[in-house]
Amino acid sequence: MLTVIVILLVAWAVLVVVGFAIKGLLWLAIIGIILFIGTLVFGFVRRSARRKKSV
Repeated sequence: MLTVIVILLVAWAVLVVVGFAIKGLLWLAIIGIILFIGTLVFGFVRRSARRKKSV
């Protein structure tokens, strides 16, 4: 699961860079930032839930 989250984070980061590099694709950067933050939150929630289960 951690591998999938890392791959998604890299993909969203690439979208953000491409969106900011190409002026007409600013919307792509905004979507990439939202997805990046969402994936981070999802990863932290899953990680903390897994820690609570194992304790």
